Amino acid sequence: MDRNIIVTGSTGNLGRAVIAKFKREGYQVIALVEPGSDADLDEADDVYQVDVTDEQAVLAFAKEYHLQYGELDCLALLVGGFAMGSLEETSQADLSRMFSLNFFSAFNMVKAFLPAMKRANQGCFLFVGAKPSLEKATGTEALAYALSKGLVIDLAEYTAHAVSGTQIRSHVFVPSIIDTPQNRESMPEADFTQWVSPSDIAEAMHYAVNTGALRNMTFKLYGGV
Repeated sequence: MDRNIIVTGSTGNLGRAVIAKFKREGYQVIALVEPGSDADLDEADDVYQVDVTDEQAVLAFAKEYHLQYGELDCLALLVGGFAMGSLEETSQADLSRMFSLNFFSAFNMVKAFLPAMKRANQGCFLFVGAKPSLEKATGTEALAYALSKGLVIDLAEYTAHAVSGTQIRSHVFVPSIIDTPQNRESMPEADFTQWVSPSDIAEAMHYAVNTGALRNMTFKLYGGV
């Protein structure tokens, strides 16, 4: 019997690592990409173009998903974005952009899929937070980002309370700096060995999904940073 996982943010470094890991482990992977994307995602079993920041688009996709696939074992909520800016430098527009990318992209998916998960009494949500949201002193120069990721961490906790008494689980993964080509380019003098690889995060996610004793955990994936 197929185990199904939906991965949002599939074209990112973490998304590709999660797709590769879960595919190797026998999951049927349904990848979501931005409308108009021509990204190559050969490892995914199916690819849908969905704007996950659009509530109605997500609801329409959820309806289609249930018709095509039925139950859902795992929902990996990986869409996100980063922006620098101190409190004085941050505008309302900056906040709106970060909230849309980081928070609403997750909120819309949880809202759309939670009812079916409750009916099936199964499933696992995988959220991605950020270290600056837990350790405020590290987020002062990226305020909009830190605030939006803080909302994601809160959403993971509220989701855990919403599924209390069921077999559904809600985990949040909080990396420091992820080792990506983009981050290496922007911080060329950094010690990359101290960063967290996307594949390590993917391994942690797979472990959490497949270890039933773990319920509603926060995984701090800080590496050496």
